[in-house]
Amino acid sequence: MAVQQLASLTLSDEERTELKALTTRRKTAQALALRARIVLTCAEGGQNKEVAVIRPAILTP
Repeated sequence: MAVQQLASLTLSDEERTELKALTTRRKTAQALALRARIVLTCAEGGQNKEVAVIRPAILTP
């Protein structure tokens, strides 16, 4: 089976800063914080399997 090449995701410093802020702010909706963590992981070169294990803290055992 051929390995599919992932499209690169490039974030500006401003975008990266905003996404990191969303993941740490107490008032951010959990769904939004989760999306921000997923985008940051993808931008850092994370593979699909790494992204798949990101889940909300409330579901983490």
